[in-house]
Amino acid sequence: MNQTLDGRTVLVTGANGGLGEQFVAQAIERGAAKVYAATRRPRSWDDARVQSLSLDVTDADDIARAVVAAPDVDLLINNAAIAPAGDSIAVPEDGLRQIFETNFFGTLRVAADFAPVLAANGGGTLLNVLSAASWFSVPTGYAASKAAMWSATNGLRVQLQGQGTQVTALLVGMIDTPMSARFDVPKVTAADVVAQAYDGIADGLLEVLADEPTRELKSRLSTRAEELYPWMGEQLATFVP
Repeated sequence: MNQTLDGRTVLVTGANGGLGEQFVAQAIERGAAKVYAATRRPRSWDDARVQSLSLDVTDADDIARAVVAAPDVDLLINNAAIAPAGDSIAVPEDGLRQIFETNFFGTLRVAADFAPVLAANGGGTLLNVLSAASWFSVPTGYAASKAAMWSATNGLRVQLQGQGTQVTALLVGMIDTPMSARFDVPKVTAADVVAQAYDGIADGLLEVLADEPTRELKSRLSTRAEELYPWMGEQLATFVP
């Protein structure tokens, strides 16, 4: 399915990564008029419709400058995130704070600061890239930050509905990108995830579950805890970093 983004102005955070690059490329393929490719280290792009934008989502001043530089955005893709090697909820607090500064506070700040921009451009769409780890008992700061952002995404959906903003959560397990290279498990391609995300936006979905393990996990969330968490433990044992 190649649902159109004709005429839309898209901003993608974390545009240098495997998933971010696909969000940029497929937006152009689907007819976007302009794509702001936001990265901490600006890079050049082959298509004139792609405009490089310097943005560190942990820097409030950077975000404020991005809002001024991109006043025409009507589709915001909150993709920037980190998943450090050796991540654990048992690591020193400073390490956890660094993860939350990017994956939670940074993402939430970008959403909040761009909300008036989306409103001014007809309401628009906000897509937050989350993770199946939001629902899975992985003992990492990454999982905890994504669980917090899933809750915040649901709150944003309620908060922004009055201005007509569609808030969509993208949830997926392992994607074949450099971030997951250390895990020897089946993975879905970044291209397929992004295609499902854009199709979901076009269809007005509130959640896009972009692979079968995530869809199965969502279907099990109503299971009694005494059954659910042992099952999660069995699944977790198959992950070999």
